Amino acid sequence: MIPLGLQARLHQVQQRYQTLSSQMEDPELAFDPGRLEQLSREQSQLRPVVELLAQAELADRASAEAAALAAAESDPEMRSYLESEVRREQERSDGILAELQVLLLPRDPDEDRDAVVEIRAGTGGEEAALFAADLMRMYLHFAERQRWHAEMLEASPTDGGGFKEVVLEIHGQGAYGQLKFESGVHRVQRVPRTESQGRIHTSAASVVVLPEVDEVEVEILDDDLKIDVYRSTGPGGQSVNTTDSAVRITHLPTGLVVTCQDEKSQHKNRAKALRVLRSRLYDRMRAERDEALQVTRRSMVGRGDRSEKIRTYNYPENRVTDHRIDLKLYQLQRIVDGELELLVSPLRQEDRARRLAGDAT
Repeated sequence: MIPLGLQARLHQVQQRYQTLSSQMEDPELAFDPGRLEQLSREQSQLRPVVELLAQAELADRASAEAAALAAAESDPEMRSYLESEVRREQERSDGILAELQVLLLPRDPDEDRDAVVEIRAGTGGEEAALFAADLMRMYLHFAERQRWHAEMLEASPTDGGGFKEVVLEIHGQGAYGQLKFESGVHRVQRVPRTESQGRIHTSAASVVVLPEVDEVEVEILDDDLKIDVYRSTGPGGQSVNTTDSAVRITHLPTGLVVTCQDEKSQHKNRAKALRVLRSRLYDRMRAERDEALQVTRRSMVGRGDRSEKIRTYNYPENRVTDHRIDLKLYQLQRIVDGELELLVSPLRQEDRARRLAGDAT
């Protein structure tokens, strides 16, 4: 039996789902693709709740029918069988209700978006730059495992094969929801290639994950932008091309600066830089608008800024430690090879458990 409080919330979801279905039948939506995408996204988020509710109602009806038959049954063996059916359907209903409670938790509206992943070398010199490159490859391998598409927006390589900074754009359903807990400082403990004494060094790199947003969601005025173009350069200052294709965009009201030189086309670099700028502006707006959500996330994953150490990769011990949930996994190579779900899944489960506990109180 569905509790009354939960029934009311589920009824609201059903009504909203039906309203969305009606709105999406409007032929005028064909001329408003942005609105159509927004309605489709909301409907896809509500669909699992509606489908699970239908399953719960079926289980409740089956349980009630079996109970009525058991009450009228005179044969002890048949009555015992029917009573076991009642218990089985009740257990199925209880399991579905537990899933529904998770689905009805306040949801990050950016969960299903594409992601922008910014990786920057921290303390540790060239070893930190090499670690930043390792993190980049880890996220690229993870994206490949998820069948997502990833592309590089900006990179500042070093002579030793590392990166001072690299920015990735990852396209795929739920990319931001899977990667958002990666924001923070990642620390590595290992013997650098240049270390002749075999001593273990500690280096760090910061990761910031932002949701990619549509152009209609964040308005950027041309008058608010200062756009500079220059020639792309590679390691050591060697010219990559002989045209002014690299783009630097400064958002004058906020001072945010984005550069992109990955493409040979100035037009493509400008478009990519604008996408990153839009994501950074949206992240700032979201933090200001929804401080309550930020507090909830910080309780589990910290502030997510560059001052916080969230994870340590210890190569000599083959260990990865996520300090936010005190999780230690002795499978470092698998994780850096892209099996990031070994960490992502426990983090998401812990986040759900804490929000469920908060919702219950």
